[in-house]
Amino acid sequence: MGFNETVYNLIFKRTSTMALACVASAFFFERTFDLVTENLFEKINEGKLWKHIKDKYQQ
Repeated sequence: MGFNETVYNLIFKRTSTMALACVASAFFFERTFDLVTENLFEKINEGKLWKHIKDKYQQ
């Protein structure tokens, strides 16, 4: 039994498991994409964001 056949039997054979797999993968993709882009934004703007410079302006 090959990989494609195993994936088909476990996920794509029933509509309910395929829908669950789609929802779960969308959730994990969204969370991962959010974390990666947030870290990239903070790295590019390091030293320019309020949380990095607030000690200069607050008493």
